[in-house]
Amino acid sequence: MTIDKAIRAMAGSFVLISLALGVPASPLFVSAYFLWFTAFVGANLLQSAFTGFCPAESLLQKLGVQR
Repeated sequence: MTIDKAIRAMAGSFVLISLALGVPASPLFVSAYFLWFTAFVGANLLQSAFTGFCPAESLLQKLGVQR
């Protein structure tokens, strides 16, 4: 798996998990504050598109994921 695919998979997983934990209609609901995590992931993806810097990319490179 390449870094690009790993970042997409990680971001998608974070969004889906935080929505499942933050939306009151979900059977896994814990707290609406998990929606802030969803917003954080979205904001990080947006700033990464403009700046080219992604903290997850740095982390995955250190873990040895292929470019």
